[in-house]
Amino acid sequence: MPVPPVNLRPALAATREDWQRRLEEMFSKGQFILGDQVKAFESELAAAFSAREAVGVGNGTDAIQLCLREAKLTERRHEVITSALTAPFSATGILAAGCSVRFADVHPDTLQMDAGDAANRIRPRTAALMPVHLYGQPCEIDRFARLAKGSRLVLVQDACQAHGARFQGKPFTEYSSRVAYSFYPTKNLGSLGDGGAVVTSSAVVAKRLRELRDGGRRGGQVSYMPGINSRLDEMHACYLRAFLPKLNEWNDDRRRTTAFYDAALRDCPGLRPVKRTADSVCHLYVVRAFKRDRLREFLAGKGIGSGVHYPVPLHLHPAFRDCGLKRGDLPHAERACKEIVSLPLWPYLPESAAHEVVSRVLEFYRS
Repeated sequence: MPVPPVNLRPALAATREDWQRRLEEMFSKGQFILGDQVKAFESELAAAFSAREAVGVGNGTDAIQLCLREAKLTERRHEVITSALTAPFSATGILAAGCSVRFADVHPDTLQMDAGDAANRIRPRTAALMPVHLYGQPCEIDRFARLAKGSRLVLVQDACQAHGARFQGKPFTEYSSRVAYSFYPTKNLGSLGDGGAVVTSSAVVAKRLRELRDGGRRGGQVSYMPGINSRLDEMHACYLRAFLPKLNEWNDDRRRTTAFYDAALRDCPGLRPVKRTADSVCHLYVVRAFKRDRLREFLAGKGIGSGVHYPVPLHLHPAFRDCGLKRGDLPHAERACKEIVSLPLWPYLPESAAHEVVSRVLEFYRS
């Protein structure tokens, strides 16, 4: 049976009545930018994530950029250390703010940015740390918080893959006042287009972010600071408001599927699941696979989709060649990128589909 890597239709069907009602409200008022839907969603998101404020923006990349701009980090002399194993948009957000990007290696078991390696890469020009909560798994944010405090660095969290996650029961805003999210459609909490938000524990930070996202304006036609144009659309807020009440349920559904995968593939030769903790919201189910590319070809031939998140570590991307690193400098990230593969995972994934995925993976390795 065909099994795509992700399927958004069941989630849309489960929330249809709610998002249709909100769309009708939006059209009846005729306001499509920074209206009631965005304002209500920001309040609901902050409450759901146990934060004081949430500020909707155009996408996750802009959320990162705006966090750095709000912290007044906008020059190339401001270096920001982030993970070499993540989406390139993490580093793109850093460059968009005007900063320089530097990369740290990952832990070989969790593939999260290694706090010890990051600490060794701090130098006088380092201005900020940006750990990534990769694959829905919270990184050791307590260690990064201590490192940032001890080194007097700004701490920005890239939580673009970790909607609803906490670290040891505490919200991410307990560890820093700038947490960036993306609402790309395939995220645990996604819109039907690009969208993003910054969640914060600081009313002052939220106020500045709202000005910066709207061209530096304060509700009028005068710009008081160099800002950008990055505002969450009302239409996307309609969908997000319908999806948000389902987030915990959907995350639990993801956990059940990943637990099934773990048990069914535990003794599979050639596969090793990436280590997770109970805090993970399981954005992706990632394993390290022997003969990864041949496995993907085999699965595709059986109608089963898969992905690679991500095939090239960021320090080897041409766009980030100025980072000062070369092949071989970050061995854990480089090796992982040759082995990782993401298996199908989404809310409402049928049990029969999960069994089909496992059956085909076992067939490949046992044959």
